[in-house]
Amino acid sequence: RALLSRPAAALRPLRGLAAGPEMHFGFQSVTEEERREKIYQVFESVAKKYDVMNDSMTLGIHRVWKDILMHKMNPSPGTLLLDVAGGTGDIAFRFINYVRSVRERQLQRKLKHHQNLSWQEIFESYQKDKFNSLGDSQVVVCDINREMLKVGKQKAQHLGYSEGLSWVLGNAEELPFDDDKFDVYTIAFGIRNVTRIDLALQEAYRVLKPGGRFLCLEFSRVSNPLLSRLYDLYSFQVIPVLGEVIAGDWRSYQYLVESIRQFPPQEELKAMIEDAGFFKVDYENLNFGIVAIHSGFKL
Repeated sequence: RALLSRPAAALRPLRGLAAGPEMHFGFQSVTEEERREKIYQVFESVAKKYDVMNDSMTLGIHRVWKDILMHKMNPSPGTLLLDVAGGTGDIAFRFINYVRSVRERQLQRKLKHHQNLSWQEIFESYQKDKFNSLGDSQVVVCDINREMLKVGKQKAQHLGYSEGLSWVLGNAEELPFDDDKFDVYTIAFGIRNVTRIDLALQEAYRVLKPGGRFLCLEFSRVSNPLLSRLYDLYSFQVIPVLGEVIAGDWRSYQYLVESIRQFPPQEELKAMIEDAGFFKVDYENLNFGIVAIHSGFKL
């Protein structure tokens, strides 16, 4: 709760923005306010089938991409993570599992180095650390969409996640947190749905502590021409059909495919991250650039 020092901004206008200039919503031209509203409606519509559709669209590979993101982060116990646009909890749950695993290995090493401890001392030490399995780590999931957060909370309850996890309704373009609060900021498959990417990047920089890390996992630009053509064929001919069959929603998945094509390629996004103030910005392409992980540091 101490993290929520600024008033929530999810449902109020951004810093004097009115309708704004024309922007893209997929391949349509809309005003800034129209885009914001349409994207909200898309994720309100797909929330309940979001995880099933992710598995169907990517043949389950999105799970591997998210695992790679977590290993790249390599969080240690005590890490404070802000996961933006993470409503269904995929990154948050992986973070908790990863930190618990690190804590368990630390405890085992600790006990091995104290061979002269009695059974009672070993038991008490194990029990003490067991009840603090995250080592004061915490993940805050922030999402603008109530339905996505609702789905994430239901998943957390079903899977037994509660320790070190909180859910906040908030806008990536005006986060409801004070400056210099978080060790790591992640946004996975969310930044292309932000209306003003520049504002979201500025906010990421603002809420990170000095030395904090920015990590973005997002669909990107395929470099191989043949693979790019096959990918386009699959995206435009198969994914909307899957959306209709599985979620009863052709239009939302048509938008999601189009939004990937409108998103800045790797080098352009890298430049935008640098413009927001981040240093040591780089990216790693996965599966020939179908997705990319961008990384940067606040120094």
